[in-house]
Formats: sequence, C-alpha cells, structure tokens
Amino acid sequence: MPEEESQTIMAVDELQAIIQRCQILEEADFKGEDFNLFQVAGQKCLEDGYAAQLLEVIQNEKNKVIIKNMGWNLISPLVRCIFMYKLEDDKREHCLKILDQLAQLCNPKELFLGLLEQIEQTSGEQVCQTVMLLLQPLQIVLLKLQNKKAYSVGLSLAMIMNQLTALPVPYTKQQIQEDKLGLCQCCNAVVDFAKPFVNEVVKNMEKSSEYNDMELKEELLKFCMKSLKYPLLTAQLEQLEGIEEHPFRCFATEIIDILWDIRELIPLVFLHRKGKSPHWENQEFADIEQKNSADSLACLSYLMFVQHFGIDCFPAVFSPSYLLQCNMTHIEVLLKRTEESMLSKGLDLFESCLLRMEDNSLLHQYLEFRDFIDVPQDLVKVMTLCPIEHLRKKSLNILQLFIDKFDAEGKYTLFRCLLKTSNHAGVEGYIIKNIKDQIHLSLTACDNIWFTGHHLISLLDLVLLLPEGAETDLLQNSDRIMASLNLLRYLVIKDCESDNQTGVWTTLAKIEQNFLKPLHVGLNMSKAHYEAEIKNKKENRREAHSSNTVCSLTVSGEKMPAMTTDMQLQVLHSALFTFDLIESVLARVEELIEVKIKAVMDENS
Repeated sequence: MPEEESQTIMAVDELQAIIQRCQILEEADFKGEDFNLFQVAGQKCLEDGYAAQLLEVIQNEKNKVIIKNMGWNLISPLVRCIFMYKLEDDKREHCLKILDQLAQLCNPKELFLGLLEQIEQTSGEQVCQTVMLLLQPLQIVLLKLQNKKAYSVGLSLAMIMNQLTALPVPYTKQQIQEDKLGLCQCCNAVVDFAKPFVNEVVKNMEKSSEYNDMELKEELLKFCMKSLKYPLLTAQLEQLEGIEEHPFRCFATEIIDILWDIRELIPLVFLHRKGKSPHWENQEFADIEQKNSADSLACLSYLMFVQHFGIDCFPAVFSPSYLLQCNMTHIEVLLKRTEESMLSKGLDLFESCLLRMEDNSLLHQYLEFRDFIDVPQDLVKVMTLCPIEHLRKKSLNILQLFIDKFDAEGKYTLFRCLLKTSNHAGVEGYIIKNIKDQIHLSLTACDNIWFTGHHLISLLDLVLLLPEGAETDLLQNSDRIMASLNLLRYLVIKDCESDNQTGVWTTLAKIEQNFLKPLHVGLNMSKAHYEAEIKNKKENRREAHSSNTVCSLTVSGEKMPAMTTDMQLQVLHSALFTFDLIESVLARVEELIEVKIKAVMDENS
C-alpha cells in the first residue's frame, strides 16, 4: 500500500475512531481531551486534502451532537484551507460546504466566538477575503442567538469595521475599478450582513410607537457612524465616468437608508446627538470619541447637502441661512483637515450652503456665532498654506461668496476681523480691494452708512497704515500696500473735498502721518539697501571672475535657495522694480491730493 494512501486512511480512521468513541457518550460527558483529539484529526483531514470525507462525517445525522459541541474548533484550519485552494478546486467547494454545515449545526455561542476570532486574527491582503467569507455564517449564527444578541451584533460590526479601517481607501477612478484589496466589495457585503438586524429594529418600532429595546438600534447607529468616518469621509464620492455603479456611492446610499429606517437620520443632522456619547472617565478617550463623532456628522452633512443622498427625506421648511448655521460646525471640522479628500468635502459643503442663499441676505448677527468667525479664518489658511492649487483657488472663490452673502454691516464686521487675523499680505490686499468695491457701490448705487462717514474712517484706520511703520518689510507687504494705495487713490478721485462723503478729507492728516510719510521713509531705506546689495554682488562677481558662483541670499527675512550670482541679481532687480511701482503709485496719490487741495483753495480765494 502506498505511503500517501496509508496516511489518508490514518487521518480518516483517527477521526472515525474519535467520532465512534464520542457517539456513545452523553453530551455532558464530553471532555477537553475529546475536543482536542477531534480538532487535531479534523485539521489533519483538511490539511491532507480529505475535506470530502470530513464533510460526510459532519453531514451524518448520528454525529449531530458531536458537531454541535466540537465543530467550531474546525473554523481556523477550515479558513486556511479555503484560501489555500484555487477557486475551481473541488476541495475548496467541499470546505465551503463544511463551513455552511457548521453554521447550521454548531452551538451558536461557541461558533460566534470562533468566527470573530478568525476575523480578529486576519491582516493585510486577507482582511476583506476573510470578512466576506465569514459574513454569511456569522449572520446565520447571530440570527440564532437569543441572549445578548444586540451586544453580539455590535461586537461583530465593530470588529469588522476595525479590521477594514486599517486598509487604504481606493480614491482614484483606476483604484476604485481595480479594488485591489476588495474593500469596495466588502463594504457593501457588510451592509447586506446588517440588513436582517435593521429589519428587526424596524418591525419592533412599527409594532410599538414606544419602542424600548434600544440596544440593537444603538449598535446599528454606531456602525453607521463608523462607516461615515471610514471609508466614506476619505472616499471619492463624485460620479465617475465609466463607473456605472460607484461602490462607495452605493455604500453611502445604504448607510443613509439604515439611518432613515431606524429613525435617526434627521435627529443626527439637527441635534448632533448631544449628550448621547458614552461617558468616559479617561479624558483622552472622551476626546477621541468626540472627534470621531464630529468627523462622522460632517460626512453625513456632506452626503446630504452636496451629494443629495437622502435629501428626499429632508423637510423642506428650513431657511438657507439656518442650514448654513447648522453646517458651519461640520465645515469647520473638514477645513481643519489636511487630506485632499476631506478638505475638498469641506469646501464643497460650504459652497453648497452658500449657493442656496441670495446675495446680501445673511444678517450680520450671524457673526456673533463663533463658527462664522472661525470658518473664514480656516478658509484663509487653506488659501495660503494648502499645497494643492485647485483647492487654494476654490477656497478664494468661496471666501468671496461668503462675503457676498452678508448684509452691509456683516461685510464691514467681517472685513475688520479678517484684516486683524489673516496675517497675510495677499489676503489683506484682497480684503482691501473688497472694501474699495463696497465704497464704490455705496457712492454710486445706494447710500450705505457702513462704507461712508465715521464707520469707514474707523475701517480706514486698519487699512491705511504700515504695520510696523517705516520698518515694515515693504517687499513682503507689497500686495497690501498696493491695494491700500489704490483705495486711497480711488477715494481722492471719487470723493470731492466739498462733499467728503467718505470722510477721507477729514482724516487726511492722520493718513499722511500713519501711512504716506512712513511709506516714503521705508521706500528710501529699502531701495538704498537693495541697491547696495546689487553693487556688492557685482563687485563680488568681478572678484570671483565667474558668474556661476553659487551662494545664498536673504529676501524679506527668508533665506532663498542656493543661486548663482546672476540669479541673485535678477531677484534683487525684481525687488527694486516692486519698490519703483509702489513709489510711482504713491507719487500719483500725493499729486492728486495736492491738485484737489489747490482747487479748493483757488475756489475759496
């Protein structure tokens, strides 16, 4: 007899011997040794390729009690063997049938722990494969459980989501189509796994308006909240050409449907579930819980108000300004993130809320809410610090949209705030240009107390000054200075001294003292410094007899990358050109002021 065939008979014989021994015992008389022997023999049958024989043993009605008590021990070797065989292999098919039989026959509590242990132990590329393999038997077992069912469902969903969270979320169209690790497919399979439990909650709520068994509902809610944070917060959820059924859009639809079915969708959108988070004695855990909840709720708002998932369920009775107010917390959460997927969701949500509103319709009182001050400051950070160009541009457009929605007093207050907090010359220059536009509107279209008279003078005090007097870095602040000079030039041309609607003529002496004179001194100092630098570089170049010497240069307090002398000279000349430009506009402003004053004096003489 060949050795291989002999081993086969040994493996099967060992199993049969244990089975025969246990058949004559009462269920209560099974010992630990019996469990171990059954597991070893069953594992050997599987590993040696005799799944068909093992399946026969399991299907034998006489062995029902043995399998009920001991079968769960086979889960671990069974999963290993299923992954070992190829899809079309008969042995794999036998293993799958064994798994199905164990789900039907084993003690639910023992098998539940065995299945969960397998999910917990999996890692890397096998996570999604293992989860999808075990979802159906796990569902069968959970549906059989009587005690602690809600707890067991919650534990299962939490374990599955924790394992999936370690995997990268496919983001590009190609990654979604390839679905290399199977995450897209797995997420939708998990929703199918949860559906019977959702249906159970729905039926119970339909039976009684005062549905008291909240445990299962709470576990499903936790699952939805985790799903909103991962993968949906990270996922690309725009419609993609060439993908008919976007897996993450399908998943999002299912999660929204579950929330609606268990009557939690609208409360989550409006109530933010205050006070419903678990009490943690450890503050660090409490902070993590709060952050996770904030991320999930922000994603939910994005799904509803940008992608319009579940929008049909949404009551159409709220004003656009109220919806903006509700969403500002979520927008702030998303704008504080640095990941492209989350930042873009925050910008889209902000834009969507603003586009619902009429220009000039947002009352200035909304700026009393902290979020309405904090969010534009976060937007400024995206505009100035984000490395992704299209997001920087979009954030600038949204800032303008935000400004446009406020009434006159709101615009005025927002301008003052941003001038004080932005700490960025480009942003300050942009705000000053907006102030100029509002003054123009006030002088030509409608009289507005906020951009004329004493209110405007107070605002001009923030605009027409150098932050550090003559010592101000003019190159770094050139955007702001040019915008301020252009505004002053506009005021001098547009507002006659006799009318003085803007109040600029009343405060001219102050403007000269705080802005024009220090600017003259600063220009002279800066030009002298840069001209000396140019002279120095040219002399050094002649001494070195080479224009390719690499050295460093400091401009506006920042050390520039290593450059040749010629490159440095080019930078220095560019700075001088900026100073000349500022000087020419300054001269023109002073000339206009002089002409206007002389004209008034001539009239009075």
